[in-house]
Amino acid sequence: MEIPTQEDILDYIKALKEPVSKRELIKAFGIKGDQRRDFKALLSRFEKSGQLVRQPGQIYMIPEGLPSVTIIEVMSVTPDGDLIAKPTQDSPESEDNQVPPYIEVLNDPRKGMALKIGDRVLARLTPDGDGGYRARVIKKLDQSVNGKVMGLVVRQAKNYILRPTSKKARYDFDLHNDDLKGAKDGDLVTAEILPSQGFKNKRVRVSEIIGHENDPRSISLISLFEKDLRTEFSKETLDETVGLIVPHLGQREDLRHLPLVTIDGADARDFDDAVFAEPDEQGGFHLIVAIADVSHYVKAGSALDKEAWTRGNSTYFPDRVLPMLPEALSNNLCSLMPDVDRACVAVHMWLDEHGILQRQKFVRGLMKSRARLTYEQVQAARDGEVNTLTDALMDDVINPLYRVYETLSQARQTRGALDLDMPERQILIDDKGLMTGVIPRVRLESHKLIEEFMVLANVAAATALDLKQAPCLYRIHDRPSADKLDGARDFLDSFGFTLPSGIAKPAQLNHILTKAQAHDYSHLISEMILRTQSQALYHPENIGHFGLALQKYAHFTSPIRRYADLVVHRSLIRAYELGDGGLEDQELARISETSEHISTTERSSAEAERNAMDRFTASYLESRVGEQFTGLINGVAKFGLFVRLVEIGGDGLVPVRTLPQDFYVHDENEHALIGRKSRRVFRLGATVTVKIREANMMTGGTIFELVGHEKGADIEGFQSKNRKEKFPSKRKSFSKNKPKGKKPLSGYKKRK
Repeated sequence: MEIPTQEDILDYIKALKEPVSKRELIKAFGIKGDQRRDFKALLSRFEKSGQLVRQPGQIYMIPEGLPSVTIIEVMSVTPDGDLIAKPTQDSPESEDNQVPPYIEVLNDPRKGMALKIGDRVLARLTPDGDGGYRARVIKKLDQSVNGKVMGLVVRQAKNYILRPTSKKARYDFDLHNDDLKGAKDGDLVTAEILPSQGFKNKRVRVSEIIGHENDPRSISLISLFEKDLRTEFSKETLDETVGLIVPHLGQREDLRHLPLVTIDGADARDFDDAVFAEPDEQGGFHLIVAIADVSHYVKAGSALDKEAWTRGNSTYFPDRVLPMLPEALSNNLCSLMPDVDRACVAVHMWLDEHGILQRQKFVRGLMKSRARLTYEQVQAARDGEVNTLTDALMDDVINPLYRVYETLSQARQTRGALDLDMPERQILIDDKGLMTGVIPRVRLESHKLIEEFMVLANVAAATALDLKQAPCLYRIHDRPSADKLDGARDFLDSFGFTLPSGIAKPAQLNHILTKAQAHDYSHLISEMILRTQSQALYHPENIGHFGLALQKYAHFTSPIRRYADLVVHRSLIRAYELGDGGLEDQELARISETSEHISTTERSSAEAERNAMDRFTASYLESRVGEQFTGLINGVAKFGLFVRLVEIGGDGLVPVRTLPQDFYVHDENEHALIGRKSRRVFRLGATVTVKIREANMMTGGTIFELVGHEKGADIEGFQSKNRKEKFPSKRKSFSKNKPKGKKPLSGYKKRK
């Protein structure tokens, strides 16, 4: 067989519409024996002449195409929800005046790779046959939002640099004097990244001065910027709130005679749910949950609706709230304040004596809250400490609510909902925006009361939509994956807890949690169970909610702060013909896109909230460098130990290089760093004493140093069935893998 011609080879690669390896070409053209050398030489000539481009791994492609692996930036979202990207400045491109090729990003938020506009990723490209590409994401790159970066201006001799606020940033940016735009040393700014080649020593130009590094009000702004969260509403959006009024009764159900009350935190500013309960004639209860009728004011396709969709949800920081809707709605017309008429969507629910929902009825209503109560007031009244307000409400309002709660609580235990009551922390902020301390967030029975009512209302919403076969944005929570369960099984077994091979119900995990309550390290068991859980998200297809042990569940109770709830309200209005503001056809057409989008915004908000908490905590610890605290090891990695301070809940890193001198192997199954020579064991959940070495408010990063525990931080009484196998004796430990010369073993870290 003859060597193929130039046209044969190029036509073949073009026909494949994707890069091809040298081995695949040899096989395709039947090249054998001595022909291989001539064929490789031919490919080499094509490459030198520019007719072919060779990528790493001996992969060939037509030169006018993009590399098979390259960096792209997400530029837009199509009406169908597809992400469209373009090559970045760091990617080899064709001529500058040529239109960038169409790149569709294959994005699946459920795989933890949710993307938004401005994200830069390393992707594998495959031609789509129409001159464009499909991109599969390999890795999301640490990069600024929309070509910008936030950082601190730092003077160095005669020059300036920009030090990024992200703890993930690996390098600083050059900042020329001409690009400062009035910024000075110590200013917190946003800056535009200027075009350049490579990843290091990039140059930036200041865009906006945010504040100064000593201004505590800047802390939340940093976290907002990192997740591209907008602080201001557009003029068009705000204009739509002008002239809005509470609707007249009309066809709405009049609920103003009922003693509905709101129960929220003392610092709450928006009240979007009200409750009332009474016994019924069958020995059960009639419970009403009334929710602000946001759909009356926010019409599909309006500027308000587009802004709410974009934000997806409200975001909460220790010193501020970034609302999904403007204050004219969130803190006024859609807030169920006492003694004023408010539009609502209410659900009547009838329960039997065992707390099982028998039927539900959704109505559009007009209500007037009887009182604005706090959790603390309600709990105090229940405990016998009434005041003027609660005394008048005890018989008709508060006591019936608790009777319903007790039946719902029993029903929850019966169905076996996962009972993971993890402690939370509350940051204390003074009038100047300074963090003054942190306290455990108290969890009262009154909190659980409202939570149970809201869960039931959410179940009723999903059930009602199912009965009409109407579209719904379900809140789904898949059962734990086999991999996560395998990762936790050995660890729990070492404490005497057996994790079944297949988890079918959350009650199986509750059994372990209940047994662990008497254990000294019950917090550790709860933490490990939590780590096995899947990510809850929104989806138009229902698979149930594993954690709550519910077959049907959708968010209905907070349309002020969650777009998912607004969609559910609109679907109920359409399905049950409750007036205008129902779900429209164009919304239904993109419901899958909406579910993915709001699942992404929810995670972005959660990360921003966590990052802000870390930064506030770090700012507090900056003044306490050198002080000692008691901590718990809450994470173990090759590079060190993550420790949570018991007193204030802050997290920090103990680098492996600061541990007592030894080689340390990271045992993933036992979640421990184990000394090769000393057999010291630093395990997840162990109590340690640490000293604050560094704390950086800008990044939220904190570095600890271990104090004492020269013998390790093992858990007393811990017996690993694998320990003796891995460490039979000091003399024989790792004898088969003894390092040669000065080169340490792979997987070990040595403190120098």
